Amino acid sequence: MFNRIYIEITNICNLNCDFCPITNRKKKSMTKEEFEIIIKKIKDYTNHIYLHVKGEPLMHNDLDSLLKIANKYNLNVNITTNARLLKDKLDIINKNKVRQLNISLHSFKSLKEIEELLNTLDKIKDIYISLRLWNNKDNSEILKLLEKHYNKKIILTNKRFTISDNIYLDKDILFEWPTLNKDIISNYGTCKGAKKQLAILVDGKVVPCCLDNDGIMNLGNIFNSSLEEILNSTRYKNIVSGFNNNKLTEDLCKRCEYRNRFN
Repeated sequence: MFNRIYIEITNICNLNCDFCPITNRKKKSMTKEEFEIIIKKIKDYTNHIYLHVKGEPLMHNDLDSLLKIANKYNLNVNITTNARLLKDKLDIINKNKVRQLNISLHSFKSLKEIEELLNTLDKIKDIYISLRLWNNKDNSEILKLLEKHYNKKIILTNKRFTISDNIYLDKDILFEWPTLNKDIISNYGTCKGAKKQLAILVDGKVVPCCLDNDGIMNLGNIFNSSLEEILNSTRYKNIVSGFNNNKLTEDLCKRCEYRNRFN
């Protein structure tokens, strides 16, 4: 069983943040028929799906149908979003079963925007909310705003601070997405990719993790193969065997700084 499988329901985004690399892939949104094909093929391999790789999932025009499909197969749905469209999608989120919203606070440009977001979040019930601050900036003004809104002193002694029973602040440093244009960092190491998680891109390509933004480590296509066939591929087995033996078999992994967090 995988801890999570990412599904990129769209690679179209309403922002152009400097911390997200540009993908050269064709812009596309998954149909509900394609989504259900994927769900049927992965439902026995995980309990958690994350609607995220690239793109903004709340931009999907048929998000309601996709959530209903995931709910039908009893999968826990986690959504990573810049939350700009959350107010407009609030009814869809509230009437479907969503486990967690991961919100990229570091994508916001003003305190006013964050304050409006917090007011929207007050209308969401029974969903875990992770407010992510993944940057190297001074976040003191944002922290003051959060303290005022939730009437709670925030002390960041580790990466996660519990604001309330279902709201968390996750603080981490900025990381660079791996690319083949970077120099090799190391030929040795391990990762949770392929072992604990997979990602499925909008065109059906299966890759070892959500940081393979261009589908470089293509393990196979979920629309053409079963997940069992993909997991029995030579490339997949070599990746996992390498991680288990502290060796990096893929050129992209050798250039991934995020992977160092698992060493």
